[in-house]
Amino acid sequence: MKLEQEHLPAKIALNKLPAKSPLPDANWVLVFGSVDRFTERNFAKTIQQRYPNAYVMGCTTSGEITDDGVHDESVHITAMLWERSALKFVAKPVKSMAQSHALGTQIANELSQGDLKGVFVLSDGLNVNGSELVEGLQEVLPNTPITGGLAGDNAQFSKTLLLNKDKTHDKIVIAVGIYGDNAIVTSGALGGWKPYGPPRKITRAVKNIVYELDGKPALPLYKMYIGYYASELPASGLNFPFAIMSDNKNITTIRTLLAVDEKENSLTFAGNINENSTVRFLKSDHDSLVDGASAAARQVLDKNINVSDKSLAICVSCVGRKLVMKEQISDEVFAVQRLLGIKTAVTGFYSNGEICSGEDDSHSQLHNQTMTIAYLSEHMN
Repeated sequence: MKLEQEHLPAKIALNKLPAKSPLPDANWVLVFGSVDRFTERNFAKTIQQRYPNAYVMGCTTSGEITDDGVHDESVHITAMLWERSALKFVAKPVKSMAQSHALGTQIANELSQGDLKGVFVLSDGLNVNGSELVEGLQEVLPNTPITGGLAGDNAQFSKTLLLNKDKTHDKIVIAVGIYGDNAIVTSGALGGWKPYGPPRKITRAVKNIVYELDGKPALPLYKMYIGYYASELPASGLNFPFAIMSDNKNITTIRTLLAVDEKENSLTFAGNINENSTVRFLKSDHDSLVDGASAAARQVLDKNINVSDKSLAICVSCVGRKLVMKEQISDEVFAVQRLLGIKTAVTGFYSNGEICSGEDDSHSQLHNQTMTIAYLSEHMN
């Protein structure tokens, strides 16, 4: 795999890029940038013209992840030439949120074939139920690493955009399947959040809306736990996600609060939470989140990858982590970079939801408040 990257800082126009791209024969190009950058005149067409043989895909962000840290209002371009592997791209419109599961199933069926090694997905960040999208993908591809994320918009939750070849869209999902014995696709995912308070049972919920905890209205109980920050809801909810706990009391999934309903006393999360599941409140700090990012990178290393091979780490992390870590947010990216080594290029974005499996690569799901890593490479010998 050959790989080259280009970066445009904030306020530097796309026409300031060199006349010739650094890898004109690339067959896959990833682009991450802000909503404002994606709406620049001829944005998509300009990038596609620079890489005429590539499928260009990308999404808007709440921050762009690069080798030298985290940027805002920038454009980060990663061009790849997969030399010994095959790629297949599928793009589908999002007609309604209720369609999310069926959409995942449809995409997975189109990508399914015997030598599939992994799938990378970018989705609209506001009009898709990410949990159900991933469940649909996973049902058809149960033992395949599925990674990616939901587009962001700097925590405004108003509009997200995706880049699909030479056009920019909202309400779309794009996926790429990576095929062949030489392809290396694996992943890592961990949060670094700490539970506090007693476990609580979800006694009434509908998909991603929680109405009752332990038989009591959910919103007043949540407000009691977060104290002073209750006056700043729903924005402050990014600092206090829920952990869905396993039977052996480990955190299986983290869910971010998106909205509250004062009339219904309900909490709306960025992913489904099933009735009768056990949850705990979470909080964190800078050091714990950096440790979580390091642990995600170690999960990748534990899969016997060769760090001396040229590779790409696509880091998709949650906007909530960015809001907690503030000006120190680049520390979690540097933690991943230190462990994966100088041969591993880094790209990625801060998202409205992260798609990843993690330790065993066999069961992908939607995460919130988590550092996820899609590790891509090729056997070249």
